[in-house]
This record gives sequence, structure tokens and C-alpha cells, in this order.
Amino acid sequence: QVQLVESGGGSVQTGGSLTLSCAASGRIYRVNNMGWYRQGPGNQRDLVADITGGGTAHYSDSIKGRFTITRDHNKNTIYLQMNNLQPADTAVYYCKAGINEYGTRLSPDGDEYWGQGTQVTVSS
Repeated sequence: QVQLVESGGGSVQTGGSLTLSCAASGRIYRVNNMGWYRQGPGNQRDLVADITGGGTAHYSDSIKGRFTITRDHNKNTIYLQMNNLQPADTAVYYCKAGINEYGTRLSPDGDEYWGQGTQVTVSS
């Protein structure tokens, strides 16, 4: 069974930094795209950044230049370095990954998995 476990959330003041981690574990054959989404109070869940298996990163306009997504293939882990945090960044941050498990039919993108979410709170 595949799991995504996030860590690194917390509370910071405006201008502060945090680093989120998301580790995939289980009977993993291949991890495809991985990404971070966030959902603020009363809002829908939106893409923050994602990264392909080849290492190509995409960012939402709202966080470009402040956040950096990286990936460690050996650890099946992605990171989100968040700098110059603003109150508008306050949200629950979720990790998503497309994963092919051993013993299942391979699909190009894999099956979709979500982490449990980690809270990021930025105070002014």
C-alpha cells in the first residue's frame, strides 16, 4: 500500500521561511509527477508547484520567485522551500503523486495519491 507523508508545516511571521517534505513509501515501482497543492479557508484546492519525473518544475504565478520545489528520486521525496511567506500563503498544503505500484497494470501517469495535509500559518 502506497502512502504519502508530509512534514514541515508550522507557524511563521510574514517574511519567514519553511520547508515542506513529502515522502512516498510502499510497494512502489515508479513515481511519476509529484506536486504540492494548497487549500485556504473557504477556498478550493489549487496547484502550488509540481515536478515531473524528469525534474521539470512548474509554479503557480502567486508563488513564483518565492517557492522552490525539488525532488530526491532515491528517497521518493519532494520538498517545497518557501521563502518570504505572506499571510495569503496560509493554507493546508497537500502533496500529490502519480505512482505505479508493483503488481498493478502500468499506466503512464500512475495512480493518484494524496497526503494528509500539513498546516502552514503566516501571521502579519
